[in-house]
Formats: sequence, C-alpha cells, structure tokens
Amino acid sequence: MLLAAGIVLGWLLSLVALVALDALGLAGGLLAVAVMARTLAQTGLFIVGHDAMHGVLLPEHPRWNDRLGAASLGLYAALPYGRCHRNHLCHHREEATPGDPDFHPDPHAGPLRWYGRFMGGYLSSSQMARLLVGWMGLTVLLHSLAGLGWDRAAHSVLLCCTLPLLLSSLQLFLVGTYLPHRQQRSGSGGATSLDLPVWASLLACYHFGYHREHHEAPSVPWFALPRQRLASGDAGSVSLDTRNCSDRLP
Repeated sequence: MLLAAGIVLGWLLSLVALVALDALGLAGGLLAVAVMARTLAQTGLFIVGHDAMHGVLLPEHPRWNDRLGAASLGLYAALPYGRCHRNHLCHHREEATPGDPDFHPDPHAGPLRWYGRFMGGYLSSSQMARLLVGWMGLTVLLHSLAGLGWDRAAHSVLLCCTLPLLLSSLQLFLVGTYLPHRQQRSGSGGATSLDLPVWASLLACYHFGYHREHHEAPSVPWFALPRQRLASGDAGSVSLDTRNCSDRLP
C-alpha cells in the first residue's frame, strides 16, 4: 500500500508540477524528460489497478482492494474496473487463444493491428466520454484558477494528460502484451520474459516485462517479480532485439 500510495502521489505531484512550471515553456530536452516521467507515473496507476485485479493490493479487505483498484483505473483513463477485471482474468484463463481479449491470433497481424484489438477490449464510448469530460474540466480549472488562456490551458492538458496516457498505453501494450506473447501465435509454449536487468525492467514497465513469472504466479505483486524471476530461473526469456522479427506492419 505504501508503494501504491507513492505511485498515486507521484502522479498527482507530477501533474501539479508540470502545470506550475508551465511545461510548455521548458526546453526541448527537459520537456521530453518531464513527459517521460509523467508517462511512467501514468503507467503506475494501471499497475496499481492491475494488482487490485489480482486481489493483492489489500488481500485482507477485498472490498477496499476493489475500490482502490477502481479509483486507480479511473484516474488512469476513466476505465471501468469491472470490465477491466473480467478481461484480465480472461486473459489469464484463456492465454493466447481466440478467447483472450489481449491476444491477436492472426500470425500475419502486425503490432498496429494487435494494438487496435488490445485497445478495443478496454475502450468504450462511455469511457471515452468520461475521459473527455475530465480533460475539459481540467482545462476549465487551468483557465479559471491558473489564469491560462484557453489555448494554453488546452495545450497543457494535451501535454500533461493526453500524451502521457497515449505513451503509457503503448508502453503497457509493447512490454506487457506484444513482446511477451507474440511468439505464442506460432504455438510455441507460454508467455516469455524480456531479458532485462532489474533497473531497466522497472523503467520499462514496472517489471511487467517479467511476464512469464507473472503468468506462473499471478498473485505476486509487481515489485516482487524480480525475486520471483530469481527463484524460477531465467529460462524462457527473450531479447528485445527485434531485427529478425517476421511480424509485418499492416
């Protein structure tokens, strides 16, 4: 819970800091670092919600576990916790089958088509409406309380909220779905793990790249996956080198 609270607090502080510092005025390099840090904080919200889906956020208090998970996914992208929970458990039960909402069974489908299927399993018109209303409300607050012009307030929301969310969805898809599961379209066993040192695995996607370990022990929280990896060995790891990948873009 301390780590989860730290992630949520980091997400809130990064939002306030970027607005207070007027991120639009930062130099190119600093702006890129700020957006990457904001993206990592954004991804952290989903990771907290993911732990809640597996019941490990507050295992002794399942109702509060689900409430906190719902709050994290709500802050992440106005995602409905119930639907995400059902989809994710289905992903574990029917891994790499046509019934897996996170998996694209067509071996000729490239990453963009897979990404479209992946996102389609979680997005809905009502969810998108809630997200847009939230962004519009934040724009109004920046205009009325921070004194920003409408254009600058809207650009700040796009930079501090919309862009990090898009990058976060790509991060979760590539590290937590596409790379660990793409080899299964040829029927080659279970999920694989990315061969990354612990510090790189943390930055890549909160150790979601240790995906084989997660599927073997779904009740292990994200921060304990490196220990789980050491305990199970590193067989079944794959390199991030994709030069020999046969996947084609659509």
